[in-house]
Amino acid sequence: MLDLKYVIAHADEVKANCRNRCVAQDIIDEVDQIVRLDAERRELTQAVEEVRRRQNEIAQATSKEKNPDARARLVAEGRALKDSIADREASLKALEDDLKRRLARIPNRTHPDAPIGRTEEDSRELRRVGSIPTFTFPPKDHVELGKALDLIDFESAAKVSGHGFYFLKNDAVLLDLALQRFAIDLLIRKGYTPVVTPDLARNAILEGIGFAPRGPETQVYSIEDTDLSLVGTAEITLGGLHADDLLDEADLPIRYVGLSHCFRTEAGAAGRASKGLYRVHQFTKVEMFVFSTPETSDALHKELLAIEEEIFQALGIPYRVLDICTGDLGGPAARKFDLEAWMPGRGEGGEYGEITSTSDCWDYQSRRLNVRYRPIDKNQKPRFVHTLNGTAIAISRALIALMENHQTAHGAIVIPEPLRPYVGKDVIGPPA
Repeated sequence: MLDLKYVIAHADEVKANCRNRCVAQDIIDEVDQIVRLDAERRELTQAVEEVRRRQNEIAQATSKEKNPDARARLVAEGRALKDSIADREASLKALEDDLKRRLARIPNRTHPDAPIGRTEEDSRELRRVGSIPTFTFPPKDHVELGKALDLIDFESAAKVSGHGFYFLKNDAVLLDLALQRFAIDLLIRKGYTPVVTPDLARNAILEGIGFAPRGPETQVYSIEDTDLSLVGTAEITLGGLHADDLLDEADLPIRYVGLSHCFRTEAGAAGRASKGLYRVHQFTKVEMFVFSTPETSDALHKELLAIEEEIFQALGIPYRVLDICTGDLGGPAARKFDLEAWMPGRGEGGEYGEITSTSDCWDYQSRRLNVRYRPIDKNQKPRFVHTLNGTAIAISRALIALMENHQTAHGAIVIPEPLRPYVGKDVIGPPA
């Protein structure tokens, strides 16, 4: 969440930022409510402190008073003050909880270089990398390829788990594992600590990261009669890894590469462009997460983007990089870059589809999770870290791009060279 003092001092700026992010008017209205409630909080806090001061005076006077009648009056006043402060402290606690709830609805500040706009069409294309393949035959989409080569079974998964699930079979299993190992091995070489994370997290951690674990807007599955939800990304579990920790600046940045299953409700996500593996309820993902100082987060954001590009260049998949506009940013992100891979089977004749993203969230998540660091300069107070996340590989979408871009005229799939040692073969399917 944002710093309360910043919101109070820059209320108009915060509301303008909300409008640039195209959030609902009731969220924008929260800013004025926060300003009003903070004034009430300060007034009530002052009243509570005044009562406490009077309590101390009464306690000291009572211990010195020798006159029984006067002492009785002091004792009676002390009891009345005790009841009074209990009521006021309860009111103050309720007010502070309300203030925190409203503050949590306000989105993050926005990086000054992020393009201002309402929809994904307003995002800024930074570059295109790789050559879009030209086929001498009608290319198949990944659903057709998966069925022809007995790699993906959507029908059986629908029978077992429902729509939006799938079985990977045969060489697709090896390809899935190869993509995981390729990404993790690359990131270990770059100094990232590998972590296999839990598939469940407490709802307080989800809320700290910026996910809504309950309600109509949620995109995650909650476990009934618990405070747990299935994670939609390892960003949640990796971000929660240092909740309430006080880190040392000398240890920053801390870089993690996490492997987890991801569970998404994908509510309302239908349509031709979402078919097959593109929008599913469960998939495996290799996620990057970094805790940094404020001064280094911009450079680390570019590092995460460079790693994502390195991975897909190595896999021979053409892509474009987008600087996401304000209206398409999630609440926690100050700035976000997307990689969209070329998918020959998408749309009419092929389209770009999102395959990874990386976000710099500044101190928005760390304030909610209370992750701070102790500066090297001992004269400085602890500061909130900056958090960054980035998808190294979302296996389901990576499989789409890999299968569709590397298909051959006789219905095979050529395995990119970096994956061959993991898979143990060069081609999936019939020989040429």
